Amino acid sequence: MSRLTRRKLLSAAITAPFVSKAACAANYPDKPIRVIIPYTAGGVPESITRLLAVSMEQKLGQKLVIEAKPGAGGNIGTQEVARSAPDGYTILVAATNNFVINQYVIRMTVDPLTALAPVARLADIPLVLFSNPEVPARTFQEFMAYAKDHKINYGVPGLGTVNHLLMERLRQTTHADLGLVPYRGSAPAVLALLKNEIQIFPVGLAAVGGNLSEGKVTALAVATEKRIPMLPEVQTMTEAGFSGFVASNWFGMAAPAGTPDNVLDTLASAVAEAQNTALVKERFAQLGMLVPGLSRQQFAASLKPEADQWRETVQRGHITLE
Repeated sequence: MSRLTRRKLLSAAITAPFVSKAACAANYPDKPIRVIIPYTAGGVPESITRLLAVSMEQKLGQKLVIEAKPGAGGNIGTQEVARSAPDGYTILVAATNNFVINQYVIRMTVDPLTALAPVARLADIPLVLFSNPEVPARTFQEFMAYAKDHKINYGVPGLGTVNHLLMERLRQTTHADLGLVPYRGSAPAVLALLKNEIQIFPVGLAAVGGNLSEGKVTALAVATEKRIPMLPEVQTMTEAGFSGFVASNWFGMAAPAGTPDNVLDTLASAVAEAQNTALVKERFAQLGMLVPGLSRQQFAASLKPEADQWRETVQRGHITLE
């Protein structure tokens, strides 16, 4: 074999993997996409994913195969995706905690801020601060004035959640006597609120069901940048004089870090198209959820600032789940 022939064969062997990867990315997707949800089956993130999948599968021409991988507060499934091949065929759908909180309250083997490539923010569940009507307050200003002279207990659906950290940040900022009462999920906390065992509970609108319209709870404020269409008469926390208190339980999609940009763009485009369908908009409104309306780049840019905010809250409050 001549030296020139050997050189050509060696060059082909070296470049083949890179050509193959580029070709695969260009043809993406050419097989079903595995979607890992790091929680038990049947929850809100699975419902959101299946709702979006109706349109996404048509756009992508491939099936989304949804798998529940629960454990360790969602970290097991999150870490599995982070360690998967960065080819767009294994992606994650997870909540706020698994992107910007858990790395500060639980020991993890990966940092989601660097180990994941953000694709899209799928849905926002804005936090509404509900109180028991026995508390003589109908606005958030009145509630905080009442809290200066009275012991207030607040409920959360779990330690280290956005709900918990929002109230912890409020306690740190105002020095109000706010007592933490953790529950296993939102349902028992709502029941405790109805019994006035807790006086305030930050949670999504859907969690309180018909209790708001029946006057069994009071909506004091929403932790959003602007008022939400489901509760147009309720002030934001900023309007109530508490600037910067913005928090929601949101759900995002991500791929392993290193996934090619054109693959991420393909997925993000399919999500955006699905979010704009009448079916998704109607169902989101029924569930008290908002379409975030962020581009892939905007979603990615939002993660570090939010993570820094919650890291500061965790450190000041000495919060740990270990």
